[in-house]
Amino acid sequence: MPRPYDAFLLISFGGPEGRDDVIPFLENVLRGRNVPRERMLAVAEHYYHFGGVSPINAQCRLLLGALREEFRANGIDLPLYWGNRNWNPMLEDTVRQMKNDGIRSALALATSAFGSYSGCRQYREDIDRARAAVEGAPEIEKLPPFPDHPGFREAVESRVRDALAALPGAEVVYTAHSIPVSMAQSSPYEQQLRNVSAWVNRRLGLGDPILVYQSRSGPPSQPWLGPDILDHIKGTAAKKLIVVPVGFLSDHMEVIYDLDTEAAAVAKQRGIEFFRAATVGTHPRFIAGIREMVETAMKDGVRACAPECCKTAARPVRA
Repeated sequence: MPRPYDAFLLISFGGPEGRDDVIPFLENVLRGRNVPRERMLAVAEHYYHFGGVSPINAQCRLLLGALREEFRANGIDLPLYWGNRNWNPMLEDTVRQMKNDGIRSALALATSAFGSYSGCRQYREDIDRARAAVEGAPEIEKLPPFPDHPGFREAVESRVRDALAALPGAEVVYTAHSIPVSMAQSSPYEQQLRNVSAWVNRRLGLGDPILVYQSRSGPPSQPWLGPDILDHIKGTAAKKLIVVPVGFLSDHMEVIYDLDTEAAAVAKQRGIEFFRAATVGTHPRFIAGIREMVETAMKDGVRACAPECCKTAARPVRA
């Protein structure tokens, strides 16, 4: 059933906006996870390479601006709010502001198109935790992942088409953030990535898609999705390469460092022409697609995820 929403909430990962933010931000991200401090400090250097500034918050501001114009042009009278999982504006603070503003029922979109624990269920847990911390918090319903929505798929297709115009005849490789195999087995993540990549390739006449992964952070003993983008670049026979960060909606640090810096450097060492396709970002078709998802939810309600979908995998018990 439709709900009379009176606000739209964008939920994202968050990122530092200065050198002093980097370590506190990474401590937020890694809290409760068994990641050595040396690894955290190594990742911090990626941020310091760009002055301690992640592009993701600026990307969220651009997305909100584009959505505000799209909503206004199509008669959607909803105030827009924004809260992050790991850095300011923190989701709990945003929910408190919404409550103080008299918001009763909000429709939320997370900046993740694909279903996985970290890309979907964890955001629902973030919402529950933030609401529990704010007495009288508004109801918040999260839109499900949207890899099949035409607005998203057509925006990806447009970005790949533009990349091919810039580097004709290149091998096209799709990449997404790697996750543990155990997490992948409890979610539609890998299949959704394959479906979108295959759909775009069919539209562009490119044949079977090549899907690789990047940015794994787990211990070597834990299996994660592969192959890795750097291994693919080291082994490909292609002389021209387009990398499509299909798993990212905007330019995260994993895009501007892991692809634009590391992957580009490996390609250069091998004499490969390298071009990174743009993320969907504020592509007009994607912005219209979000508006269409909001309109559908306002008319028909939100389609809930399956109860067992995207759960964290149980750790094996040692004897």
